[in-house]
Amino acid sequence: MTNDNDAPFEIHVHGQIFVRPDVVFADIEEALKPMWRYAGARSLAAAAVGHYEEEPGIEFVAREHALQICWTVQGDEGFRQVLNDVCMNLNELADRGCAIEVTFYDRAFDEMDEDEEDAPEHEGESRDDFFLLFVGPTPSAIMQVQRDLLVQDVVTLMERHFDASELTGVVAEVDRLFTGRFDALVSSLELGKPPRGESGAGGHGGGRRPRHLH
Repeated sequence: MTNDNDAPFEIHVHGQIFVRPDVVFADIEEALKPMWRYAGARSLAAAAVGHYEEEPGIEFVAREHALQICWTVQGDEGFRQVLNDVCMNLNELADRGCAIEVTFYDRAFDEMDEDEEDAPEHEGESRDDFFLLFVGPTPSAIMQVQRDLLVQDVVTLMERHFDASELTGVVAEVDRLFTGRFDALVSSLELGKPPRGESGAGGHGGGRRPRHLH
């Protein structure tokens, strides 16, 4: 892992993953092992505390069969592979399709003096990145949550101009697109590799995302 003082990014992971009723804390700890080891901890419990006072960190609510993540770590681009490994592990535990939000905040941009002129590396813009990762027990479960989020975004955007009753055709077209994607997935015999969809800033607002408003 990158030394905290040298880490180029502050990385925030946020989401709620519903797991099967038979899943216990030990299963969660093993699934999240790439994350807590990346953070330099020896156990999930040691890494679970939030980096900021206002963030809950990582919590497994057994009675609700829910893993709740609102957690920050300092790191570099290598954390993307950590996330991929964690998602593959969570696929084995998930009870339904769920989304995980990930935000990379550019620490150097934050630390730049507001009136500093000599910053050619950034040229006044941050290297922030925001994307969604999806986990689920099956490809269809993952596609269902992708579809639901896309419909929510599209309807929210278009309701500024149209009544909800006028958007039935739009929702039907979204469903058609996802049906085609799933059929293609089945045909390609890639069912063992659930899609790891990403979403950029579209539909989520431009500019820098606010921090830790949870």
